[in-house]
Amino acid sequence: MSTTVITKPKVDISPELLKEIKTVVHEQGQVVLHFILYNLSTHESAIRIWPTSYLYDNQSSHVSDLMHVENITMFPVWQTIPPLSTSYFTLIFSGLPRACSSFDFVEDCKGSPGAWSLKGISRNESDVYYLRIG
Repeated sequence: MSTTVITKPKVDISPELLKEIKTVVHEQGQVVLHFILYNLSTHESAIRIWPTSYLYDNQSSHVSDLMHVENITMFPVWQTIPPLSTSYFTLIFSGLPRACSSFDFVEDCKGSPGAWSLKGISRNESDVYYLRIG
């Protein structure tokens, strides 16, 4: 399963929620990762996120912690994804340093298979990113 950055996503999010997220991100300096996961299989799939998921600044030793999740379960609970369907979820991390120009998203699954990672994400001014899995 591959993970890629979507530069021009087509996402329908309620205007009220977008306004709230933008306010929170601006006030608290958080980084928001919106994921779209495609289950292209004819079989049910399952996902979860480990609380040991981080953003690593490529210019320093800074590590941003996972602070909040939306629409995805946390380890050890699995969330099922029906066959041939799409799942949307959001991860919110603590802020990155101002000097950070790129970072890595890494899910540290303590040796378990299937960890997600995406290296070299170019930082943008909003610190809101859209990523596709599958």
